[in-house]
Amino acid sequence: MNMQYYNAVVEMEKAGVDPEFLQGWQGGYLLNPMREEQRLTEAYEAGYSAGQEKDMEAYKEWIMG
Repeated sequence: MNMQYYNAVVEMEKAGVDPEFLQGWQGGYLLNPMREEQRLTEAYEAGYSAGQEKDMEAYKEWIMG
């Protein structure tokens, strides 16, 4: 298992990140195809982009109050 991936996901979950961002981040990190257009959200697209870049800090802008 990729510990960097696992640790990042656990950190985001504990921080209370927007679930859409997290799903996008996971998909981007794992290089999965992006969701179909009608299911895209701003948070998902931001997460997908951050995941592709292996950005472990971008989620902090998507923590839900």
